Amino acid sequence: MTKVKGLIVTVIIAIIASTLGHFFPIIGSAIFAIIIGMVVGNLFHIPDSFQAGIQFSSKKVLHYSIIVLGFTLSFQSIGSVGWRSIPIIFITLILAFITVYILLKLLKIEENIGILIGVGTSICGGSAIAATSPVIRAKDNEVAFSISTVFLFNLIAVFIFPSVGHLLRMSQESFGYFSGTAINDTSSVIAAASIYGHTSLQTGAIVKLTRTLMIIPVVLFFAVRTMNKEKSKDSNVSIKQIFPWFILGFIVTSLISTLFNFPSHVMDVFHNISLFLISVAMAGIGLSVDVKQFKSTGFKPILLGLITWIVVILSSILTMWFIHLL
Repeated sequence: MTKVKGLIVTVIIAIIASTLGHFFPIIGSAIFAIIIGMVVGNLFHIPDSFQAGIQFSSKKVLHYSIIVLGFTLSFQSIGSVGWRSIPIIFITLILAFITVYILLKLLKIEENIGILIGVGTSICGGSAIAATSPVIRAKDNEVAFSISTVFLFNLIAVFIFPSVGHLLRMSQESFGYFSGTAINDTSSVIAAASIYGHTSLQTGAIVKLTRTLMIIPVVLFFAVRTMNKEKSKDSNVSIKQIFPWFILGFIVTSLISTLFNFPSHVMDVFHNISLFLISVAMAGIGLSVDVKQFKSTGFKPILLGLITWIVVILSSILTMWFIHLL
């Protein structure tokens, strides 16, 4: 019962954010939820009795949203288009993280913010950030800042990618590969690819689905990394305490989706449930963020995000050219 008050607040914010996200899909409900949560949390005093529910939303509900997300990912739906995109996905992912590693040292940026911007840019925007943040023990303000930064580039991508595609004389299929591997968030991939054409939209959606599966190895990598760091500090820490069990749930639900091969309308239901739960979690994060902390973060993380995204774009184009997709 101690969680009910705070949970109700985050659910109300998520409902409002989902409504706004429906009318403004390019922005999306998760971003609206963070913004509304930050406005409410910084303009009004939230009683201590609400904090347990808010923390439950930002932590546990976040885990549940990733588990439900697994139901939307079927290996069977990848097909030949998805398999052909894997070399591009791997190369862009590896180069993105090499770039983040170098820039973290050069720009002296907080490691968690760099990691979250890196996974958001190289995998699938907010979903990847949501999945990775509990594993690396990221703070709420780090999550909020990272999602906001990645969203900025999502918005830019919708407007500039179709022009880049025409400039490089990409076919609709080629643009589908390009948008699916170089635009961060699913909604932005769909928006940009739909502008380019129907075939582009179909290809881009499948490629983006394949790219989202990279959440599994990346989160497991950071889980092992975090476990090793925490065990080196405290030998009494057990794997059971710090292992991200929710990612196993994500794998299980993905396998269930693959085995049962759910029709598209069923997957849409799971997608909407996952998106709403992410919005609830983002509302909790927004309510916990102190805007003053954003000022201290500075411009460097945005520069890191921009450079990393440019590396992803260029490596996507060059790999497509190399494997004769361009």
